[in-house]
Amino acid sequence: MHPAFSVIFLTTLIGAGQGMFLALYTGQIYSVFNLVPGQDSHTFYGYGSLLALIFLAMGLLASFFHLGHPERAWRSAAKWRTSWLSREVIVLPSFMGMTFIYGLAHFTGYNPVLFSISDVYVVDLTLLLGFLATGLAFLLFLCTAMIYACIKFLQEWATPLTVVNYTLLGLASGFTLATVFASYAGIQLVSFYAGWAITLTVIAAITRTASLLRNSRIKPKSTMTSAIGIRHTKIQQKSRGFMAGSFNTREYFHNVSAALFKSIKWIFPILVFILPVIILSSGMATNSFAIYAFAFAVQYVGLIAERWFFFAQANHPQNLYYQTI
Repeated sequence: MHPAFSVIFLTTLIGAGQGMFLALYTGQIYSVFNLVPGQDSHTFYGYGSLLALIFLAMGLLASFFHLGHPERAWRSAAKWRTSWLSREVIVLPSFMGMTFIYGLAHFTGYNPVLFSISDVYVVDLTLLLGFLATGLAFLLFLCTAMIYACIKFLQEWATPLTVVNYTLLGLASGFTLATVFASYAGIQLVSFYAGWAITLTVIAAITRTASLLRNSRIKPKSTMTSAIGIRHTKIQQKSRGFMAGSFNTREYFHNVSAALFKSIKWIFPILVFILPVIILSSGMATNSFAIYAFAFAVQYVGLIAERWFFFAQANHPQNLYYQTI
């Protein structure tokens, strides 16, 4: 497939934004159970939610560059009963709205206690808002990933690993971003978030490697015979049959050399998984904001390469017909 950079930036940016919010809420949950120190709502949770919203908004903006008629974008939500894309279009702004309300409640200090458990664990308004936003965050991961996982004839995508990898990669980048923010804000959760970021990155490396191994062993269900409808034992294509390009040859081929395609396959695991783990571990030893920021930058560049490879690796059955371009 031809990777569209607007979609690449959409999926990586909103993934980091979702992960950032989930990191904030994880910290809040841990503080409720007195497992980590509580943090200032105004500074940490308020501005942290704003940072998550910035990434989500940038991702939403990037999506408009993929539309032929942006003025008709609202129509994309019309088929929510059958389309995962329509569901994503509905869930994304819903999640953004709930994140905004969550951050605003922290920022303004409007956080009344709703009830308590055993007179020890206090459940306040932001805890409830965060719970609702968390549900929307994971639903958004599902909707975004299922846009591709539900396409059965693209065998590289049609696997539960697509959903797992979208979720874990978003969480890993989000917790790395939370580590950077915590270091910048000078709070006590830097090592907490860095540890989570390393753990999620390692788990994501395992599942993404599993998908790479799976895809390397795929046997195409279509053949030249089924592609063009000619039943013959020997079929060899000499030309694509016309002089100019078409939608089929533009959108279903990545148009890079085999050497570059193969190199990206080996480069992105280094940038997404190996280097961030090393850099984050170094940051935990030195407690340096610059090192944490560098870890996120390296990982995000790697995610762009990973997402490019994800799209480029998908081999549309029609390529059997247009194999000579």
